[in-house]
Order: sequence, then structure tokens, then C-alpha cells
Amino acid sequence: MNTKHSTGTLDTLVIGGGQSGLAIGHYLKEQQRKFLILDANPRTGDAWRLRWDSLRVFTPAKYDGLPGVPFPGDPLSFPTKDEVAGYLEGYAARLDLPVLNGVRVERLWREGDRFVAAADGQRWEARNVVVATGCSQAPKTPAFAAELDPAVVQLHSSDYLNPEQLQPGPVLVVGLGNSGAEIGIEVSLTHPTTVAGKPGGELPVRHGRTAARYVLPVVRFLGLHILTLNTPIGRKVAPTFKTHAAPLIRTKSKDLADAGVKLVPRVTGVRDGMPVLADGTRQEVSNVIWCTGFRDDFGWIDPAMLDGGALPPQQRGVAAGTPGLFFLGQEFMYAAASATLPGACRDARYLAGKIPAAG
Repeated sequence: MNTKHSTGTLDTLVIGGGQSGLAIGHYLKEQQRKFLILDANPRTGDAWRLRWDSLRVFTPAKYDGLPGVPFPGDPLSFPTKDEVAGYLEGYAARLDLPVLNGVRVERLWREGDRFVAAADGQRWEARNVVVATGCSQAPKTPAFAAELDPAVVQLHSSDYLNPEQLQPGPVLVVGLGNSGAEIGIEVSLTHPTTVAGKPGGELPVRHGRTAARYVLPVVRFLGLHILTLNTPIGRKVAPTFKTHAAPLIRTKSKDLADAGVKLVPRVTGVRDGMPVLADGTRQEVSNVIWCTGFRDDFGWIDPAMLDGGALPPQQRGVAAGTPGLFFLGQEFMYAAASATLPGACRDARYLAGKIPAAG
């Protein structure tokens, strides 16, 4: 079934061609639906391909495959971002999924019992829509970033590729989540480096092959089956999980200290063009890397389908107030692992069973 250039009303339109969009595409194809996946990136896998050069995933390859196609190679290895990107691109080709690249949806609304999506003068109609744009939509930086001295090089983690982008002189990495820790230890090899922030905990064992064999299966089980919205403990941790830095997994605070990285309190503002910490200390730096996360960006969706501009009330991705509207790949959509490769696959299988077939 080739629907890449199909006309007429689709059964399902999937917006987002990353791991979540491809995973649900697998199940929609199994159900012989007429569907289309719209991907804003020029190439499938670019959401991974365009991240920083040394990025590796935290889950071993044995857990990184999408439905029906295991991730190739050593099952206890941790794939690079380019290996993940290549796998996703190959997955879409192997399954002949109807992916249309380079299409960034500008508007989504309802007309009667149909959804309508528009992009660059094109229009698609569908009975159902799955929003699978993920949880890394818009880089988040504090408003006071604009007050930094123009001579300071500023990069968000989404724009950082390698230390060659930085000018000589001290680097301040803002945010001590996993991105901040990994980027901080990398730039410390070439620049005096300070990391501002407090970690949200740490994996209590050394990350690597031994952990992949004995510890990470337990972490995976907890993230998929225990920390869910169906359990009291999952409902308790979900709000904090969404707003605080994830526990450090591969690079720990001790690793940063051993590498000569200075750990300081969070950044609270700017004074005389330089960052100021919570303790009032002014940091003289030449570079700032904002590892401050991402925010949702649903501005392209008709506000009537949202909840004050945010994700509407939903249950495991099924929108409560708009029949036929579904969400996939969001942080803690159902479980702590929902935004990861293993979680996206599980959530996609569930959601595909909830999308109504054409009557």
C-alpha cells in the first residue's frame, strides 16, 4: 500500500516522523490503514542526526529497536546518535512506510468530522490525527539570556555539536541534567569549564556493559511497568519527573569533579553582561551552553483542541475532548519511559488499538 502521494481523506495522519511516528506507522500498516506520516526534517532520523557529535543513547541496543526490526549489532552496546538516525531511516525504507519529509505542519484544525492539516500551501484531511512530535520541540532558555554580553558565545544544547564551536576562554554549562553533564565533561578537555545546577539524582552504578546486562533491565522494567499513571508511586513522581532534571546516568558528579569541572549553584540572572549564580557570584565567561531543556510547542494546533495552549486532558495519548485526536512520545504520557525508544514502542502499540477504523 503506497500512500505517499495519495489524495482524498486519510484514515490517519501522523504528524512527526521520529521514533514514535515510525513505531505507530508499523501498527497502522499492519492494520492496512490509509495513512501518511509527515516529518518536518529533510531526512528520517534527523532528530537524532543533528544532535551533538559524541552523543550516545543510554539504553543498550537490545532495547533500541522499533517493532518488527531489532537494532543491529552488539546487543549490549550503546549506539551513537548517527547509528540511531541510520536505523530509523532504514526502518522507514524497509517497511515502506509512507513518510513525507520536509513538511512542517503550520496548522491543524477540525472541519466537521475531519481533521485538516496545512503546510506550505498543501492540505491533508484525515479522520484521525496522531501528534507524534515528541517532547523536544522548542529549545528553552531563560529570558535573561538576551542580557548577556554580545561577545559571549551562546548555544543551546540543541545547537551544540562539538567544542570547535566555542571561542577561547571559560565555558559555563547551565543545567546539570544528562545533557549538561555530558557536554560539560566534553568541553572540559579544551576549555576551563563550570557547570551550574543540581542533579536530579544519579544512577547508583557505573553505566556500561555490566549495567546493560544486569541493572538496566531492572531500570527499564521500572520505567515501563512500575512508574506509570496506573500506579500510586507513578502518579506521585510524574509531576516532578516532568519538571526536574532526570537522574545522571553515564556521567556523574564525581566524573565532572575528577575532570576538573567546577560545580556551582544555578544561574538566576545577568549582571553587567555576565551570568549571576543563586549565591550572588558573577561568572566571567566567554561561552555559555544552555542545557535547560525544551518546552512544548503546540501553537500550530487549533486552541479549541488544547487546554489553554497545553496538552489537553488525555489518557495514554487518547485526547479526552476531541475524538480522533491522539498524542504520542510526550514525557510521562503514560510511564516514565514514554519518551524513550522502548516506551514509544509500547505506547504506539496501545494507541494503534484505540484509533477507530473507518465506519
